[in-house]
Amino acid sequence: MTGKDQYYNRAKQEGYRARSAYKLKQLDDAAGLFGPGNTVVDLGAAPGGWLQVAAEAVGETGTVVGVDFQRIDELDADTVETIRGDMTDDDTKDRLRDRIGADGADVVLSDMAPDMTGEYSVDHARSVHLARQALSVALELLPAGGDFAAKVFDGRDVDDLRTDIDAEFEYVRTVHPDASRDSSSALYLVGKHRITAPVQERGEFNAVRP
Repeated sequence: MTGKDQYYNRAKQEGYRARSAYKLKQLDDAAGLFGPGNTVVDLGAAPGGWLQVAAEAVGETGTVVGVDFQRIDELDADTVETIRGDMTDDDTKDRLRDRIGADGADVVLSDMAPDMTGEYSVDHARSVHLARQALSVALELLPAGGDFAAKVFDGRDVDDLRTDIDAEFEYVRTVHPDASRDSSSALYLVGKHRITAPVQERGEFNAVRP
């Protein structure tokens, strides 16, 4: 049985919406992302597999907020909320900030991926841009000690992105979950323990440079 079939079948049997749920489980095992009562933000959350895993990890006292421009069917978990919108839109950012509240989030996750063109250099660059968008959100929402994890396609721009994450966190880990497809070039950059609390200007998110 291929890895793809193994995790696909496990997801069906165990009630997860996507095989990617096991990638998040393995990320948590490798990097210790979640704790009971945490507030978690999941960017690019559809169809909701990561929301399910995060909800299990934070328990009844936690909060999980998923954001995606695609509709996310309601989950059977009182701790999960969803926002349908684009994180480049100010309205979506405002709604997310309102849901999270003044205390901020403990963890910001991103499994966002670009629409694939088939040209690797383009797909890589777009994935890095999405990861930088997620990092910008994380730097607005994470207080000191918070964690960040984002997917990116491996390539020439990963080192610069890693350096930028490393400047904001105590350290950065690169994780390749076993649940990723064998042919995938995706990896996850995990920033552990935000060094300083975010400084907001006029209550707005910082702009992301293309």
